[in-house]
Amino acid sequence: MPLTAKIALVLDMVARTGRAPYHEQTAQAARAEYEKSATVLEIPAAPMHGVEDLQVPVRDGATIRARLYLPVEPSWAEPLPVLVYYHGGGFTIGSIDTHDALCRMFARDARCAVFSVDYRLAPEHRFPTAVYDAFDAYSWLYAHAAEYALDASRFAVGGDSAGGTLATVCAVLARDAGIAPVLQLLFYPAVSAHQQTESHRRLADGHLLTAPTIQWLFDHYVRDPSDRDDWRFAPLDGTRGEPDFRGVAPAWIGVAEFDPLVDEGEAYAQKLRDAGNEVTLERFDGVIHEFIKMGAFIDEARRAQQQAVHALRAALGTGD
Repeated sequence: MPLTAKIALVLDMVARTGRAPYHEQTAQAARAEYEKSATVLEIPAAPMHGVEDLQVPVRDGATIRARLYLPVEPSWAEPLPVLVYYHGGGFTIGSIDTHDALCRMFARDARCAVFSVDYRLAPEHRFPTAVYDAFDAYSWLYAHAAEYALDASRFAVGGDSAGGTLATVCAVLARDAGIAPVLQLLFYPAVSAHQQTESHRRLADGHLLTAPTIQWLFDHYVRDPSDRDDWRFAPLDGTRGEPDFRGVAPAWIGVAEFDPLVDEGEAYAQKLRDAGNEVTLERFDGVIHEFIKMGAFIDEARRAQQQAVHALRAALGTGD
């Protein structure tokens, strides 16, 4: 089907701004641009019982920021389940601030705590720093769950785009560490070593996420071309260190028809199924990459959010 009328309008509005594409900016300028624009079409920020910014230690001795959202007051008698969430942005842009409204929505509607991780970005911190930060933050919260009245037996991981990559990698690492989540919630994850699918060719330009921008993002992230072969960069087809994918957490995967990443997202869903895992794949027609953050304007974004919430509630046991 064609682009929805509202998505076509979004693309027209972006074109009319005349802003330089990200791949023609410095990483620092692109971050600032994304921080300003990322919330324009977002849903209103839901009120929370509590929001706390935490400093989380990671393996190289640094600390990273994470934000804990509590929709209700937790209690040790009834600890809250948790969604550990990783924001998108090609490992180079984005933050817990750009994804604040989305995380608040998940906390409110799925009736769970949300732990949003501000992993360090490239090019200052290249692969595999984001992977280490993501898993170290997950492991830290798992170990300290009782201190925050959280239920360590009901953790989920989720993320969009590059954050989806981190979520699915962490699902494998957590399984191997004996602290597996009950669900991986993935919006259009970037999971391929090389961007050579038909959708990458067909949608290389004109749909917000372009081929030059993808390469610019990944060139910032990898240390050298061989990093693309590491399964932690490319869970779909990485050839170095690939683990056994059997027995990872069930997955809910949402992809967008006019997203260059659509083919690899669907192929990854099939890879997980072939390994014997439970997978729900939802394809949202007429929309583009980043649509999940356009819930104030795009009907399909609100529908995708609520389908994801339904999957979270079922996995975390928080009701229909």
